[in-house]
Amino acid sequence: MSDTVIPKQTLRVLLAEDDDAARSMLVELLQAMGHLVVAEVASGSDAITQARDLIPDAVILDVHMPGATGVQAAQEIAAALPGVAVLLVTGDASLTLSAQDALATGAVALLPKPTPPATIDSTLRLAVTRAQELLLARQEAQQAREQLEHRKLIERAKGLLMRRTGASEPEAYRILQRTSQDRSVPMVSIAKAILDSEPGMNSAATPKKG
Repeated sequence: MSDTVIPKQTLRVLLAEDDDAARSMLVELLQAMGHLVVAEVASGSDAITQARDLIPDAVILDVHMPGATGVQAAQEIAAALPGVAVLLVTGDASLTLSAQDALATGAVALLPKPTPPATIDSTLRLAVTRAQELLLARQEAQQAREQLEHRKLIERAKGLLMRRTGASEPEAYRILQRTSQDRSVPMVSIAKAILDSEPGMNSAATPKKG
C-alpha cells in the first residue's frame, strides 16, 4: 500500500510590494506553491485597506513602500486583525526586527530578498499557524476573564438573596438556578437583575474590600 499524501493547505495571501517586477514574480511563486493571492498592492496604505476588506490568512509586506511603510502597515493590520499572519520582506541586509518591533507589528519573520521558495512557503505556513494559535489563546483568555466576572456577579447576587430572604447559600444558589431555567436566560443575567434592583448597588459596581 502506498502512503497517502496529505495536500497542503491553500493559504489566502495579500501581497504588498511596490516593485512591479518583484511583485509579479512573488505572485507567480505563491501561486506555484498552491496559495491564493487575494490581492496585490503597491503601498502600505492599500495593504491596510485590502486586509480589512478581505481578511486574508497572511499578509506579506515589503518594508520600504510609499505612503505607509511595511512596518507601519504591519502595526495597523496586526492591531485590527490579530488572527492574520504578517511577514515583512526587505532587500536591506542590515535591517533587523527587535522583539519590541515584532510585538508591535505582529510580524513573525523578517525575510531577506531574495528568499528561497521553500523558505518562503515554510515560513508563511508557520506564521499562519502561530497567528491562529495566538488568536485562540487570546480568545480563551478573554473567555476565562468573562467567566470569572460572571462567577463574581453570581456570588454577589447570592449573598444579596441570603440577606433578603434568610436563605442558606445552597438555597440562594438554587433560587438563581431555577429562575434562570424558568426564564431561559443565563444565570449571570438573573444575578445582574438582582444586583441592579438593590438601591445603591448595581452589577457594574466593584464590591468594596474589607
